[in-house]
Amino acid sequence: MKVHEYQAKELLAAAGANVPKHIVCKTADEVAAAFDQLSKGGGGVMVKAQIHAGGRGAGQLLGHPDKLGGVKFCASKDKARSVAETMLKYPLKTLQTGPNGQPIKTLIVQADAEPDKEFYVAVVFDRGVGLPVLMASAAGGMDIEKVAHDTPEKIIKVPFSPETGLLPFQARRLAYELGFTGDQVGKAEGIMLALSKVYLAKDATLAEVNPLAITKSGDVMVLDAKIDFDDNALFRHKDVAALRDEGEENPAEVRAAKANLNFIQLDGTIGCLVNGAGLAMATMDIINYHGKAHGVGPANFLDVGGSVTADGAIEAFRIILSDAKVKGILVNVFGGIASCATIARALVAAGKEVGFKVPVVVRLEGNEVTEARAILAAAAGELPTLKTAADLTSAAKLVVELSK
Repeated sequence: MKVHEYQAKELLAAAGANVPKHIVCKTADEVAAAFDQLSKGGGGVMVKAQIHAGGRGAGQLLGHPDKLGGVKFCASKDKARSVAETMLKYPLKTLQTGPNGQPIKTLIVQADAEPDKEFYVAVVFDRGVGLPVLMASAAGGMDIEKVAHDTPEKIIKVPFSPETGLLPFQARRLAYELGFTGDQVGKAEGIMLALSKVYLAKDATLAEVNPLAITKSGDVMVLDAKIDFDDNALFRHKDVAALRDEGEENPAEVRAAKANLNFIQLDGTIGCLVNGAGLAMATMDIINYHGKAHGVGPANFLDVGGSVTADGAIEAFRIILSDAKVKGILVNVFGGIASCATIARALVAAGKEVGFKVPVVVRLEGNEVTEARAILAAAAGELPTLKTAADLTSAAKLVVELSK
């Protein structure tokens, strides 16, 4: 689960990190009022789009003639209002949003901290060492991905124990290595400790500050933050779950999650309904293998699970068919725990209720497969687009051919 920048900053501030003042806004008028509150010293403010994607500063507002980005310094109230009106009107496209961008519904107005030098700091889990790792670089800012790719030696890694958490001496030593001096060392140490504390306490999968900045006044502050959380741990973090913004998520994926379906929407044209994550990956691979020459690929990853019900399978079809790009569906079920007959009945029920306007190719094997095949054969007259295949290769070739 992702949260917005301002939510990540509030979690870090509660853990002791130094965060600049900001005001959350939904309208241009609110942004103008926030400017009055935050620029009392005569300085400007930063107006920042809040979407679940990185690279906002280098992004583009689709349809705007000047391709204005999602992070802008505003020296006047009128400028802040104008920028806010524009951001709330056009979707923001970044490297992480996809080609259609993401609508902006929330902005923050942040007091200008006047950064002088920027750093990168993050906590992630390193599977190679089996421990959480504090990563940091003195080459922070928007180009950190390029730094990681071209000069990985500039990124320092400090593994730490999940039992003890990051220890003060580890954070302090890293602060010195990054080039902090004087009382800046203690301030940087405090932010690193807060970052690791939130990561562990809230079951995060990523806790990132980019940039961590030394300001012109010599202060050390969190200017931007990103925290992702483990969905499987949300049951014990009601406060974190309450931060979820479903409006930032794919509607089909939200709908699938509510039905206990593991679904990820992709860009292809063949929908997949499979029981088991490994089998789902193999199904996607074989569709790519046989469909690549024809420009055909999987439209989704969908694992209905081993204990799928008829209602769950019907909802899965509704979700797949809600994607206008889908030109065919491959159902690949190996009945171990799941019953092939249950899937077959759900297929027939879905076909009658939802209507199969595209070819649906079915490959069933395993538990109660004989009964399942009989169910599908009996329904063939009512559902002419429903086809069966004896094996996975035949099924993949057939669905590619029918959906080209």
